[in-house]
Amino acid sequence: MAEVKARLNIEDVVSEYVQLKRSGRNFKGLSPWTNEKTPSFMVSPEKQIWHDFSSGRGGDIFTFVMEAEGLDFKAALEMLARKAGVDLEQMRGAQNRQSREVKNRSYEAHELATKFYQKQLTVNQTALKYLLRERGLSKKTLLTWQIGYSPSIGDAVTNFLTKKGFTTDETKRAGLSILRSDKAVDMFRGRIMIPLADSQGRVVGFTARLLQDEPGAPKYINTPATVIYDKSRHVFGLHLAKDSIRKDGFAVIVEGNMDVISSHQTGVTNVVATAGTAMTESHLREIKRFSGDIRLSFDNDKAGLAGTERAIELAQKVSVSFGVIELKDVKDADELIKKDPSLWQKAIQKSVYAVDWLTNYYKKSLDLSTAQGKKVFSDALLPTVRRLSDPVEQEHYLKKIAELTDTSIESIQSKFSRQAGVSQPRYRQIKPSDEVISQEEVEYQRLKNHFLAILLFNPRIRDLIKEVGADYFNDEQSMNLYKNLKTHPNLKPNEVMQNLQDYVKILLLQYEELYKGLPAEDMRAQAQQLKSRLVNRYVKIQKQRLANQMRAETDENKLQQLIREADKLNKLLKKVPDAST
Repeated sequence: MAEVKARLNIEDVVSEYVQLKRSGRNFKGLSPWTNEKTPSFMVSPEKQIWHDFSSGRGGDIFTFVMEAEGLDFKAALEMLARKAGVDLEQMRGAQNRQSREVKNRSYEAHELATKFYQKQLTVNQTALKYLLRERGLSKKTLLTWQIGYSPSIGDAVTNFLTKKGFTTDETKRAGLSILRSDKAVDMFRGRIMIPLADSQGRVVGFTARLLQDEPGAPKYINTPATVIYDKSRHVFGLHLAKDSIRKDGFAVIVEGNMDVISSHQTGVTNVVATAGTAMTESHLREIKRFSGDIRLSFDNDKAGLAGTERAIELAQKVSVSFGVIELKDVKDADELIKKDPSLWQKAIQKSVYAVDWLTNYYKKSLDLSTAQGKKVFSDALLPTVRRLSDPVEQEHYLKKIAELTDTSIESIQSKFSRQAGVSQPRYRQIKPSDEVISQEEVEYQRLKNHFLAILLFNPRIRDLIKEVGADYFNDEQSMNLYKNLKTHPNLKPNEVMQNLQDYVKILLLQYEELYKGLPAEDMRAQAQQLKSRLVNRYVKIQKQRLANQMRAETDENKLQQLIREADKLNKLLKKVPDAST
């Protein structure tokens, strides 16, 4: 990896995709991910990093190729190694033995941790009651899926594995412990533990569900990426579903792990999930090894629709037959199974071809008697039709769009051809990302980064961090840096922990581009304004969350609690009177 980086200039690689122009010590270009008119995409040859101010993305040469080509790290490394003339096989030769040993130790640690968590479940009545009564799982199911419980004390599994001969470095590398105040503590505490197994049945990680809700704590967390666990490839339940998938001739993908477990408990065992992550080509290719007939059953909500649309696009790339299972009057598969298992068994047999499902969905959602409805309808469907590889199938759906919108086939074909014929730049095509990020999220991330950048490189104004809470920073990098600055007011940029150094480089690029050279008074004013906008945006997001909960809440006591939370947010705004959107 270091050899590849040393042989390639980041600006040379990026310039194959983006037209770059020199801007002082850096290069500038138009963002390949947004439709901006003013260049805000920056590349720093000195720091060997890039940052896209308009979309909030950034990183090193490997991250760029991963984003641009839609590759995982391994594939990006191989692509760049070929470009750099580096023989990876030769480099790997000396490392293979050590790598295998590291992987084997991680497998052993996970096997022991799984048994430990299972044992803890048997002595925790609250966790058992939740699984057996509230979730309706049988004891046989708990054993089959090796479900357990992680104690809420800080270092239970870490101490257990240490006594079994594992070092804290090994438990951290396996994703089972983390470092906190220079002490190794458990990654998972007070959670229901659902093992994630590879297709051979070896446990490679966990999905951990919070047993008792805590303010600010995520309900579900997964094992981070490790030498044996890659969320972009892992298919939950495949080790127990693959025989049924071969036998039944098709696979069903649901959204949640509990949906999979509930389905298997009822006897429908050709069901898998993507372990709470966005679907990727790798997921579909893994399932395709057992059947090319894949049927999707995502939740009946906005996120479920977005996931279904992305999955349809991916299915075209992987060349699988793709259907959608429609669930009526229920939120997800688990709810339908609890209602009547036979209804779930019938539902998976009646999947609708993906493009037909999408057509029917937008047909029901839009008023096709209006010009605007016809425009939105065709805008939504034509990109999907364009991805179909068979011209006969394309023509079928073009005629259907024309028929449903009461428009001539010539008009639809003209729009289809016009969109397809847009002149392409001479740069390599950027592949669309699987992850759709809203402008609201991008702006929030931008505010966090800019505020932290000024504080990091201007210790004299770090007093502004006092009224800013940790929950303002909802991603790992910004939260860790915030905690560093809060705990160590005199922290120097080069003293930030090693795993944040790339993030610090990105913040430095932002700082140099936007704030460096400002007089001290103006710098403080900029930081105060960023803080105000950050508070305002945080309050706006939280109030929207509370509003959604209030609309769905029927319990008067819980409703009053939500109202009190909203009042606290309003009081928070009063402390920062200059806050503005």
